[in-house]
Amino acid sequence: MLRTGIVAAAMLLAASNGATAETPVERGAYLVNSIMACGNCHSPRDAGGRLISDKAFSGGLTFNTPPFIATAANITQDIETGIGSWSDAEIKRALVEGMRPDHGHLASVPLAAIMPANFYKALLPDDLDAVVAYLRTVKAIRNQVADPVYKAPVRRDPYPDADAGFNKADLANPLKRGAYLVTIGHCMECHSAWSRGVSDFRGGLGGGGRVFPPRDGSPEGTPPTIIPNITAHPTAGIGSWTDAEIVHAVTHGVARDGRPLKPPMAYGYYASLTSSDLADIVAYLRTVPALP
Repeated sequence: MLRTGIVAAAMLLAASNGATAETPVERGAYLVNSIMACGNCHSPRDAGGRLISDKAFSGGLTFNTPPFIATAANITQDIETGIGSWSDAEIKRALVEGMRPDHGHLASVPLAAIMPANFYKALLPDDLDAVVAYLRTVKAIRNQVADPVYKAPVRRDPYPDADAGFNKADLANPLKRGAYLVTIGHCMECHSAWSRGVSDFRGGLGGGGRVFPPRDGSPEGTPPTIIPNITAHPTAGIGSWTDAEIVHAVTHGVARDGRPLKPPMAYGYYASLTSSDLADIVAYLRTVPALP
């Protein structure tokens, strides 16, 4: 799990009595390195699956799926191989629309569908500004990742809560704040029913079942990851789990029965969430309709 002075400062400020205002960079550091878990895809790993901290955000996982083969991009401030030449508006467009700028390498080519722009479109303007402000502080690392190979047009399934949007007033309500965090955390991208490349965010929200192959570099024979049901169902889901058990699973990657959770669950990042944000996430998950 990445640890930076900026993240530590942001967390201390979040836990304080509010006497000192959080800066945009601090807010962005908190979002990127906790609920959004950007480094979970965009940072490289060693042969043992551990994040290489001194190369953070310089390009990461490769996703080989039926519709595309794509490697998570270099999002450091390197001008030639990262996003150092992108304007703030262009970075925002990439985040919320999944589109590259109309200049430079791969000009106007959409980002692969694994980029959760359909969830990030829910980012409140101040949070979107904060994410960009933080990314501007990420040191430049030269690393050219492989170009994506698209075998079908890029498509992103609309996520209802992101399409409906949120506002600042919503964040005063714990349930709505939890929904916001789960949305920008794109939790349901993996945890919802999925068939033939299409996510069912209405009839299958939180129902699980999506299968992920082992990460590159995993030991031979590593089984695929089957994403679990996180609806309020008492046996198939997490309806009978205590709040503490849900928080422990989210932040430590350990299920109620002691089983370790597998990648791509970003529990190393979620461990940086504040207690209040975790409580609101749990409160929201309690409202997800039970599915068997």
